[in-house]
Amino acid sequence: MAIYHLEAKVVSRGTGRSAVAASAYLSCTNILNDYDGVRHDYTRKKGLIWREVFLPEYAPPEWKDRGVLWNAVEENEKTKDSRLAREFVPALPVELTPTQWQELLSDFIKESFVADGMCADVAIHDPYPPGHNPHAHILLTVRPLDERGEWQYKTEKEYLCIKDGEEKGFTASEFKTAQKQGWEKQYRYKVGKKKEYLTSSVAQEKGYERIDKHPKSSRYGRQNPISQQWNSDEQLCIWRANWADAVNKMLARNQINATIDHRSFADQGITEQPTIHEGYIAQNMEKKGMIADRCEINRQIRADNKMLRELKAKVAKLAEAVEKSIPIIAETLEAIRNHMIFIQYHLLHNEMQKEVIHDWMNHFNPILNKYNTVKKELKAKVTERKELNVQKDKTSILNPIRHIKLNQQLTTITEEIEELKSRKEQLIFQAECSTNKDMTNLSKKYDQMNKNLDILYSQDTSLKKQLEKDAAAFREEKFRPEPEQYTELLDTRIQIRPDFRDKLIEQLKGTFGKYYDYHRRDIAANEVDYLNVEDPDVFSHRAWELEYQRKQEIRRNQPARTKKRSYDMEL
Repeated sequence: MAIYHLEAKVVSRGTGRSAVAASAYLSCTNILNDYDGVRHDYTRKKGLIWREVFLPEYAPPEWKDRGVLWNAVEENEKTKDSRLAREFVPALPVELTPTQWQELLSDFIKESFVADGMCADVAIHDPYPPGHNPHAHILLTVRPLDERGEWQYKTEKEYLCIKDGEEKGFTASEFKTAQKQGWEKQYRYKVGKKKEYLTSSVAQEKGYERIDKHPKSSRYGRQNPISQQWNSDEQLCIWRANWADAVNKMLARNQINATIDHRSFADQGITEQPTIHEGYIAQNMEKKGMIADRCEINRQIRADNKMLRELKAKVAKLAEAVEKSIPIIAETLEAIRNHMIFIQYHLLHNEMQKEVIHDWMNHFNPILNKYNTVKKELKAKVTERKELNVQKDKTSILNPIRHIKLNQQLTTITEEIEELKSRKEQLIFQAECSTNKDMTNLSKKYDQMNKNLDILYSQDTSLKKQLEKDAAAFREEKFRPEPEQYTELLDTRIQIRPDFRDKLIEQLKGTFGKYYDYHRRDIAANEVDYLNVEDPDVFSHRAWELEYQRKQEIRRNQPARTKKRSYDMEL
């Protein structure tokens, strides 16, 4: 089944990642990082299906070599927390072939990224059994290129200058013109016990001492408009929508009846199915229409017990009455039959609930198992990385070979951690969740489902025992009259049955609420009649006879009409 998954990440030095390492990992190649001298060798990694580098029009052609490309990126970024690249990890539809995956990715990357001036390094991975988890890694540059093929700035320092009490930001090139117009930079001066930003002219008049040589500036500087657009939430939403459109077009082109949707489940209007959810009180669960919870089960039991008490009262009343009173026997038989239908309906309802729970558990069980496995592996990798960092800190700077080896190990394990994180996020999405907390709740919900299944199976056992007791009581009452009274008993039951049916429907609706189903009621009634060895056709036929007799009796009792004689003569 085609699923939507597009994870967006940032490759940053601040998180211990390297653009060269990320490229070597996704392409399963061997690349030396000139920035720190660490070689990243992933040639033994399995699961690679396809890899390619896409360049915009103005990019140097030598960047077709991913090692040259990402070393150029690393060289241009100077700070220890620089953002080096942007990474997307989309899930690929299992309905498509590897060739179709390549075509899909090529079109998507060219239209969405390369056309806007990004360099893209892409690879297809399928590391699990074929078709189990096909996905792609798309590594993108974060700096725009100018027409000469050179990197543009991401941000420029913006000085906050002041003129006539008004504060305004200027870049270094803009300030040359602004200065001629009377704008001044602001510096920190010591004013008594305080520190304030003042212009040089004002500070000199009052004799304040400057305590900082750096002028006042905006916190993040002036962002490149192109970079600002690429980094916006709006652009991310566009990319996500474009991926969904690209996949759906490819599926339709190959006549595959499947689609994906980039929107969240809430945005799609997909609501949750009526299932059990732990953590909410019973009253709230009922309000939300959830089924198979303890509240509903207890409510059904109470309704069942109420009917049983009424039935016992009728039986006790019968014992006090005349033993062979046909009206009382008929009333008792219909009361027992009603209770049996209620119990049989309850069993059918429980069966439906168990099917819903089993379907839910069968859907989420493999996802939860995979998630727990990935979570365990991720935890082990994080622990391993911490241990390597400790070893690195303890290693003397006089041992560069050891440092390089540890850096290589750290880079490798960092990329493995990112891969596991991607798999974890994909499983969270498949589970219709958003966070790790949601997955924890889902696991608790799964355990609660198991408990409720046990309750339903236990309840079924009790209901079946009660059904057997009712059937025995029904047989005893049915054969209480003499054989010659059977027809009279049948006619009496036919007359009172509509009132008992209306009462049963009212009880079913009151107990099961919106889950009442008249088809299920009819099935329950037929099964009860079969259990009691009663033919519904006999009742139907006899009811027709009685109705026919009633109409005939009405006709007979009507006064005879005087026939009007005709004196018309035949011509």
